[in-house]
Amino acid sequence: MERTHERAPEAWEPDVWVRDDEAPAAPRVRPRPRRRDLPDDVVTELARAGTGRSNVLARDLAAGASAFESGRFQEAYRYLRPLAERAPTVAPVRELYGLTLYRLGRWRVAAAELEAFRELTGSLEHEPVVADCERALGHHTAVERRWQELRQASPSAEILGEARIVMAGDLADRGELDAAIGVLARYEADRARPRPWMVRTWYALADLYERAGDVPRARALFQRLVRMDAEWFDAAERLAALQ
Repeated sequence: MERTHERAPEAWEPDVWVRDDEAPAAPRVRPRPRRRDLPDDVVTELARAGTGRSNVLARDLAAGASAFESGRFQEAYRYLRPLAERAPTVAPVRELYGLTLYRLGRWRVAAAELEAFRELTGSLEHEPVVADCERALGHHTAVERRWQELRQASPSAEILGEARIVMAGDLADRGELDAAIGVLARYEADRARPRPWMVRTWYALADLYERAGDVPRARALFQRLVRMDAEWFDAAERLAALQ
């Protein structure tokens, strides 16, 4: 969940990383460019937090972001937890802290931080991640509610696609494999230039077909993924196991 280009800086936002214990159900949002330094608007937002230590906060946020992007989530947590307490109104802090908690498997507090980010910004970007936290906690009704609310909100296809994968995964958790397949099957058709959420949908469907005993369809989807990228997640291994 690729990188830098020579162009004017965009607003800094963290990558979204996901649970990898059950890949079919976890959302993955397209990664964004790395930013070694915080942009001016984030530094200004930290200064407005009223702590009187904006330079220290900016330094720690940059360090936390660097640790997060490198996969050092415990280190990122050590930087970001105090930041979230000192600057609770700074949206990038709450966002990155929530995503770090998510990667550490601290589902309840991750969801709370990302909900705070939504309240501060109005952004639906991380709703699939929050829904996946609810799924991990076994809150099936909450997953269903968030899925229906997100559908009504009509967000981007990427956000809706990732949330759909989470909804299917939650149904599968409950043993409702046919219903889970039904949520995703509409998007099974091959595409010449698939978007990331489509590729993940194919993987999720392949997994669900295998679990439901439909080996030919599972094999066909894993073959598609391997043709697209021989090293994509564990598709090659899954395909070999079905030969």
